[in-house]
Amino acid sequence: MGKAMEALRRELAAVRTGRASPGLVEHLRVEYYGTLTPLGQIASITVPEARMLVIHPWDRHAVSAIEKAILKSDLGLNPSSDGNVIRLAVPKLTEERRQQLVRVVRKRLEEGRVEIRNTRRLAMEKLRDLKAEKELSEDEHKRFGDQLQKLTDSFIDHIDEIGKEKEAELLEL
Repeated sequence: MGKAMEALRRELAAVRTGRASPGLVEHLRVEYYGTLTPLGQIASITVPEARMLVIHPWDRHAVSAIEKAILKSDLGLNPSSDGNVIRLAVPKLTEERRQQLVRVVRKRLEEGRVEIRNTRRLAMEKLRDLKAEKELSEDEHKRFGDQLQKLTDSFIDHIDEIGKEKEAELLEL
């Protein structure tokens, strides 16, 4: 369940808000010497201003490959380069685009909830198997099942909180 939460956080960090964040681009795959490499592994990404990202590749030869990867992505950002550093200006979001992003966030949140529930289901099956093999008593099975449900509920509540924060961030003007 913890891994599902981390995956959800990474996915939501990639959803663009009106502010610049390294999470917007660090996951992008760049063709670097014939290998698709995450941008975060071949460059440093900084945020000097609220609406500006600066990407400083460790190898100057990677600048054009990074620009191509940014242009191919669905982020809607246009890189500008001076040969050493790439600058990305993050434009303000339109109301229509904000609503689209809120729908994307809600979809990803639901996928996270489903993943948590699937994990619970697998754990419950494991408990049933242990009970069938007489390795767990009826009382232990019930107690562990209740604990598992409480844990699942807490993770789903946490997903809901994360979703509310992200939606508020997206709708913020």
